[in-house]
Amino acid sequence: MVVFACTGCGAVLTARVSQVALPDHAGQKYGHDLLPALLEPGTYAVDPGDGHPWQPWEVEAEGPGVFRQMYTLSGAPGRIGVAPGDVRRTMFIPERYGGCCCGWDGRYGPNLACAACECPVATRVDDCGFWQVVWLDPGAVRPVAVDGPACRVVGWEALREVHPGIPLIEQPGWWSLEWMAAIAVALAHLLAVSGGKRVIVPEGLAAEALRWALDTLLPPGPPERRLVLTGPGLAAEITDIAMVPRHPQTGEVWPCSGEAVVPLAADVWTYMAFNDDRQLAHAAARMPADVRRDDSPPLLPNSPFRPDWEVFLRTLERLPLVSQPWLREIYDRVKDRRYTGSFL
Repeated sequence: MVVFACTGCGAVLTARVSQVALPDHAGQKYGHDLLPALLEPGTYAVDPGDGHPWQPWEVEAEGPGVFRQMYTLSGAPGRIGVAPGDVRRTMFIPERYGGCCCGWDGRYGPNLACAACECPVATRVDDCGFWQVVWLDPGAVRPVAVDGPACRVVGWEALREVHPGIPLIEQPGWWSLEWMAAIAVALAHLLAVSGGKRVIVPEGLAAEALRWALDTLLPPGPPERRLVLTGPGLAAEITDIAMVPRHPQTGEVWPCSGEAVVPLAADVWTYMAFNDDRQLAHAAARMPADVRRDDSPPLLPNSPFRPDWEVFLRTLERLPLVSQPWLREIYDRVKDRRYTGSFL
């Protein structure tokens, strides 16, 4: 357990928190509704960087008259996210309000200052369309170890009990935003390990979430690779490409042999692997009491499921394999047409 203190005066700025993995939807923006907190109370996560990718860096010669443009990520890495309710002894900086539709979006930089020394220390984001979070500036705060019960890391075998999964449809008529972000991250990794070859996706929720995107982004032809869900609670199977859970606390990926591994957020993986959306209900009164039938399915959204393309792009541009021409072509195609949904 740690608290974060101001590096200028030493004032404690947060409640006691334990580190967890950064959620896939950390950088997601969606619609104009007020979204809940990004992180659970009592936890914090570190963002490795949310800078502006594909900034020109240098030009490397590859031969006479041939040059290759190099790119790098920019932005301050290591910002620390905490739940807004875990922040202590801070005050707003009036001239740095930004957003102000329903809150602040942090467009003008740190908007929270230490109440003791008035140094800028954090950025609160709670405008509509953003997951609510306070990002502590890693240069303005420091972690301080404190006494307290350590947060127990859930073992892989108990993960399903503690994290039973997030439904694909979070409420009647709406796809889950967390699914849209998690599938976008998994899709980027899946494309990278596919080598540009067609992929067979297992029937069920995996097909619902991935098949359209794969069929649209990969070239036509017979499938040459096969995706299999693998992880705790599933029988071991010889796999071509394994989709495995990523631990929600440690961020570690389920250990799996082979190089073609696609991580998926544990809450989404668990629901995809074990849940059956069919709701059972007792049959009509004339039927025997022990006979059951399928209830009507929940109200589906009015549009097909699509991954969050902004999250997909941010994930793909950070993978080393994106420098491959075929994968960079997919990146550019999605970036240019992400608002239309047509990538052909």
